[in-house]
Amino acid sequence: MTDSYTPPRVWTWDKDNGGAFANINRPVAGATHDKALPVGKHPLQLYSLGTPNGQKVTIMLEELLAAGHHGAEYDAWLINIGEGDQFGSGFVSVNPNSKIPALMDHSVSPPQRVFESGAILVYLAEKFGAFLPTEPAKRTATLSWLFWQIGSAPLLGGGFGHFFAYAPEKIEYAINRYTMEVKRQFDVLDRQLGENEYVAGDEFTIADIAIWPWYGGVALDRTYVGAGEFLDVQSYANVQRWAKQVDARPAVKRGRIVNRANGPLEEQLHERHDASDFDTKTQDKVEAAG
Repeated sequence: MTDSYTPPRVWTWDKDNGGAFANINRPVAGATHDKALPVGKHPLQLYSLGTPNGQKVTIMLEELLAAGHHGAEYDAWLINIGEGDQFGSGFVSVNPNSKIPALMDHSVSPPQRVFESGAILVYLAEKFGAFLPTEPAKRTATLSWLFWQIGSAPLLGGGFGHFFAYAPEKIEYAINRYTMEVKRQFDVLDRQLGENEYVAGDEFTIADIAIWPWYGGVALDRTYVGAGEFLDVQSYANVQRWAKQVDARPAVKRGRIVNRANGPLEEQLHERHDASDFDTKTQDKVEAAG
């Protein structure tokens, strides 16, 4: 445990605090520099990074394309949050919250901006009539689990993930606090998947697309080094079954590597502008070509 800390009467920002993300964390919003966003050839323009939240949207788009929705063709531009790209004026105009992912739909007039990953999933599902059931009970179940993910994932990522993997010091209380909650969440998900093939029932929906990058990633031990063993993810048999089932979907395999800028080179497609990019422009092929 660390020494006792007494909060001041009024908190002030110290740029030296913040650990691994100190260079991009700040207590104010807005742009820090002028930078226009690129616009490609497709109506849908995605500005993102291949984090779990970013993967939600690229998996959704690839699933839409696989289902025959050709209007879901898209350009995916890399936003490097470690370098502060999210604070450029162009990105802030799409998402005033300066978080990835952000989407511009140029197929409507005026172009529609959509930010927050859950909102983007609902927008695309309604636009193309896919992965969100229309029958009231099934739709309600899908949205309930979608919002469960949105409310729960900050405790998995910003809570457990931060203190387990990124904080400048290991704080026993914080790790114990968030580990308890994350394991509770895994138990919630495991019980649901014990009675259903997919999270919201018997069909693959935006609930699975939202939940899998976070909880599937941890279940498959891809997210935080050592977290799989620490959380005993193998004990959640139903989550394991579902995580592997979703992982095997071809569209998921494609979507999870778009805008990814770390990990194995063959799993990094920094930008995606055409379906053929998966065969020719993953980072291992780019580097091999010199």
